[in-house]
Amino acid sequence: MDRRHLSSTFVFLLFLSFFSEVNSASFKIVNRCRHKIWPGLLSGANTPQLPTTGFLLNPGKSRTVTIPRSWSGRLWGRTLCGLDSTRKFVCLSGDCGSGQVECSGSGAKPPATLAEFTLNGAGGLDFYDVSLVDGYNLPMLIVAKGGKGGNCSATGCLLDLNGACPSELRVARKDGGGVGCRSACEAFGDPQYCCSGAFGTPDVCRPSTYSLFFKRACPRAYSYAYDDTTSTYTCASADYVIIFCPPPYSSQKLFGERKDGAVLPLVNKSMIYISSVHANGASLSGLLRVQFTVSAASFAMALFLFWQHIFPL
Repeated sequence: MDRRHLSSTFVFLLFLSFFSEVNSASFKIVNRCRHKIWPGLLSGANTPQLPTTGFLLNPGKSRTVTIPRSWSGRLWGRTLCGLDSTRKFVCLSGDCGSGQVECSGSGAKPPATLAEFTLNGAGGLDFYDVSLVDGYNLPMLIVAKGGKGGNCSATGCLLDLNGACPSELRVARKDGGGVGCRSACEAFGDPQYCCSGAFGTPDVCRPSTYSLFFKRACPRAYSYAYDDTTSTYTCASADYVIIFCPPPYSSQKLFGERKDGAVLPLVNKSMIYISSVHANGASLSGLLRVQFTVSAASFAMALFLFWQHIFPL
């Protein structure tokens, strides 16, 4: 009798393990930055928090997190973190205010580049995007692997925008180095930039000069609240790789060789603007005067073509 009980228990646990694998996705989070980052994860409303909500990721390292198929939430990177005078854990960019490495249900303080997911949504599709609506702090790329529905296109913002950020949006360290680029909504609080109040519908709230700065550099990323048609991507039953600071590859021969069906490129080859280096940051007029070279843009875009070569660590 005891032996039969043990056997049935084993079969039940095996079933639970198989069921869990089938009903979960994996997020492989990769740090290709030259510095440490502390990824943070926040579950959406009515979605349980994940077993981990924040951790350290050293340069060149990765960590895979198992995500329930019904999950929705966001992921971002924190930088320049450490203990303050009261022994609380704080970060100069992307801080979640928990006072510890785990964010424990707290979100990122803007500005922060966000990866947003709704898994197994309408029609069984995953919906995902990279959003600059809350500003920008790190380059980020999302790649879907093994999906069997939707367009499963890569999306993200592959360029470092901190140096080119308009001075009125720029967040800097005491030594002057840029750590983030705020959204116009956060910087000015104006309803026309926040798509609030009288500007609370897509017919009235239109792209601003500031949101176009983000959109021209990163065509697939969300640049303002109603940027849905060019910035939301779908896939079914996929696993995802989220790469911070995707590295440049310089093969011009293979640039543009692979098509993924997305309307917009990951990088706008001819309309990416960069400013001269100034101690107080870039001005918007300066951004509109100096074009980034096509070859530099191709370095970043080529990563998408070779993502499979950089995931193994």
